Amino acid sequence: MEKATIALNADHAAYRDTGDGLPLIMLHGFLGDADTWTPLIADLSPHFRCIAVDLLGFGQSSKPRLRYTIWHQVEFLHQFIQALGLRHFALMGHSYGGWVAAAYSVAATGIGWAPDKSAWAPAAKAYTLTIAGERVRHPETIALLAPAGIRDDRFVGRYTTLKPLLWETPVVDWAIAALKPMLAIAGKSDRYTTIARARRALKAQPVAKSFLIDRLKPEDAIDTVERFLPRVEVPTVVFAGHQDTTIPLWHCETYARRLTNGALIGFPEANHDLPQSHAPAIADHLIQRWASLISTFKGI
Repeated sequence: MEKATIALNADHAAYRDTGDGLPLIMLHGFLGDADTWTPLIADLSPHFRCIAVDLLGFGQSSKPRLRYTIWHQVEFLHQFIQALGLRHFALMGHSYGGWVAAAYSVAATGIGWAPDKSAWAPAAKAYTLTIAGERVRHPETIALLAPAGIRDDRFVGRYTTLKPLLWETPVVDWAIAALKPMLAIAGKSDRYTTIARARRALKAQPVAKSFLIDRLKPEDAIDTVERFLPRVEVPTVVFAGHQDTTIPLWHCETYARRLTNGALIGFPEANHDLPQSHAPAIADHLIQRWASLISTFKGI
């Protein structure tokens, strides 16, 4: 099924829209797109209107060249919600998409950011989102899967080894191609597949390039959300993989502890790929947890 597209202020958003009921806006992770959610959509679309969107700079959505911050994604998400005419909705985010969902929910409490997107700022001194008189709306509920967005200075430089994959020269592609037979002989063909996929994704997604180039020092973490989570009163469930080597468990624990109405669900054997590896378990939990919302918005 082809993705639909919708015009925003200066950009366009590509998305998949399946099912009926309360709109559930699904925000993918870094290097992903709307298709990340295919397994969960299969389980949740009988109960929700599942709207999986390609975030700004990803998939088939607009890819402006800029220094990406989480506030660009909050603006994009706000415009997307307004363009669809949604007044009630839930948010679900994985990894980077979880950060977007959390930042959007922080913005809904009245916290904005400096006009030059250099820092969070109190509403009185901040840029606030208003389109046709519409302020940022609180979601009905939130689900975060291994969410990013917690400041962790150990992340600095963690992915600098990926920078050669950003070089705009065919030499990189030739070098990767040369690795294929050698890794096959060594029984590590999966490593070649991972490297080749990362090269394609990094070339296609300006957000990845921006984050690798612009996030080199601890002080570059200008848009994390941990300070403002207590302001978010929306019921939120945080899913964590105890074996996750991308988002440490303590990040998820921080979300659940600092959110006013947060709960933590852990999977002891799970890694970072929760939308794929644990879709049935996550869907079952949400269907039970959100039963009253399902009933309220049934048939809409």
